Amino acid sequence: MTRILMIATSADRMIPGTEPTGVWLEELTTPYYAFIDAGADVTLASIKGGAIPVDERSVNSDGENDASVERYLKDETLKSAVADTPSFASLDTTSFDAVFLPGGHGTMFDYPGSEELARLVERFDREGRIVAAVCHGPAGLVSAKKPDGTPFVEGRRVAAFTDSEERAVGLDQAVPFLLETRMKDLGAIHEAGPDFQPFALRDGNLVTGQNPASATRTAELVLEALDAKGA
Repeated sequence: MTRILMIATSADRMIPGTEPTGVWLEELTTPYYAFIDAGADVTLASIKGGAIPVDERSVNSDGENDASVERYLKDETLKSAVADTPSFASLDTTSFDAVFLPGGHGTMFDYPGSEELARLVERFDREGRIVAAVCHGPAGLVSAKKPDGTPFVEGRRVAAFTDSEERAVGLDQAVPFLLETRMKDLGAIHEAGPDFQPFALRDGNLVTGQNPASATRTAELVLEALDAKGA
């Protein structure tokens, strides 16, 4: 059975302010259900362990959410898993075929500072396993380095939440850096579709998506990549 590790943020505040943040729920639930519906075994973890903070802006009243979020709201098993995750660093990750990093602004505050995550990203890619991230999830790629010490994303095609999207949601001054700009500074070949429209791409073992609307396509590309590898 294909095994996929999903690592969510543990950050619940936009430091140094007090603005609440966390995972953008659709970016966790959409790929999660896509993976399990395809027969994969999914392990949910987080940076620090414990409850994954959910950005309150990503959950509306019943009946007003993305289909995967509606499914989640009725799924006591997944809700329990979100409420009590292991730290990914405590897991034996040798048997996973892919790692998936869901977004949300929380990722901007703890993914880049995790040396363990940076090493895991590089190791998965070097060993031919799939590394995937959506929206702000590619913040988990910015500190990773290739074995020769150059940036992991240098020369690679990536999608991520764009600077114009960040300005449109009014949080360009709240985040520690603009993700598109940082990717370009690191030498990545950043590609994007229209703001807030689905856009995702695959470059070898690396799969990335631009925004919440891209979660479905990002998950599809992960499954396609796993199928191509016979995982």
